[in-house]
Amino acid sequence: MNHQCGVCPGTAAPAEDRSCSWQNPWVFLVSALAIKTVFLTICIVMTPFTHITDQPTSLQQKFMEWWCISAVPQDKGRGWMCCPRGWKRFQGSCYYLSDDMMGWAESKQNCTEMGSHLVVINSEAEQDFLTKDLKQSSKGKNYYIGLSAQKVGQWQWVDQTPLNETAAFWRTNEPSNVDAEMCVVIHAIPVIDNWNDVLCERHYRICEAAAVTV
Repeated sequence: MNHQCGVCPGTAAPAEDRSCSWQNPWVFLVSALAIKTVFLTICIVMTPFTHITDQPTSLQQKFMEWWCISAVPQDKGRGWMCCPRGWKRFQGSCYYLSDDMMGWAESKQNCTEMGSHLVVINSEAEQDFLTKDLKQSSKGKNYYIGLSAQKVGQWQWVDQTPLNETAAFWRTNEPSNVDAEMCVVIHAIPVIDNWNDVLCERHYRICEAAAVTV
């Protein structure tokens, strides 16, 4: 009888032999799942800081709390894409929508201090994501994007690239192209064409940074 359940301690009756044959695998499976859950949780919290041989990005140096999602493994075998806690993710970027207002120069500086920059919008998909997110977050506010002009009508992004008119999303009859309105905001309205040139006064802001892959 003992040869049917050699791993069980002590002397087992036939009924106990049968129970051992099906209980142990389930106990093992539950234990394994619990260990796996703990391991994954640790990975989600710690992965941004485990690659100590890498040069940390400015974003990594500024934040200690992150949220990560599983991503298609990239070069170096990385499989997680991470953003600071409280930031939104779209494709390979992280976005911060501010709760306070600043002037243009202060907004630009604030993003830089967080290891990011005022958002540079490169596609209709990105613009659509921001428009939908702003609609859910707060209605009727203006958010600075990283577009401004030194001379009337000569729009340039904060990364020094000129505006691509095929990826411009001005409101009807905008931009005004007047000397007083040299900064650009997104109006938090549910239409994709929602840019407007404005006075460089106090507004909310959207910061952008590349997501960290680990």
